[in-house]
Amino acid sequence: MLHIEIVTPEGVLYSAAADSISLPTPDGEITILPHHIPLISSVAPGGILIRHGKEEFFFAVSRGAVEIDGTTVHVIVDSADRAEELEEQVILEAKAKAEALQKERRGDLEGFAEATAALERELAKLHVVRRRKPGRSMPPASQ
Repeated sequence: MLHIEIVTPEGVLYSAAADSISLPTPDGEITILPHHIPLISSVAPGGILIRHGKEEFFFAVSRGAVEIDGTTVHVIVDSADRAEELEEQVILEAKAKAEALQKERRGDLEGFAEATAALERELAKLHVVRRRKPGRSMPPASQ
């Protein structure tokens, strides 16, 4: 059994035991099982899947880092959203705004980077919303 924490600047979004966690890295998706070798890696924008028994929990995350010590997985990201709280239409509207802002800011490196980060966040959310199958449950809020 693993202990998994997803942490954002706002605090701990998720903290519970799990059988495995799959998450995106710049080199591709990795799955972490109990007794995984110690590892520190970057987290790429995308979806996280946590498995506990027969339950699966989905989160959309932005860039960050993951630290694994064999029994605990700390995922530290700029932002994370529970799949059940995401609405595809709202995401599509935010994605369109981010794309327009990205086009506007092509000459402004800082503004372009901010627009690109916003677009990455919306694409990660869209991926999770579309990947999540009906009837899957979400974890309870952290205590």
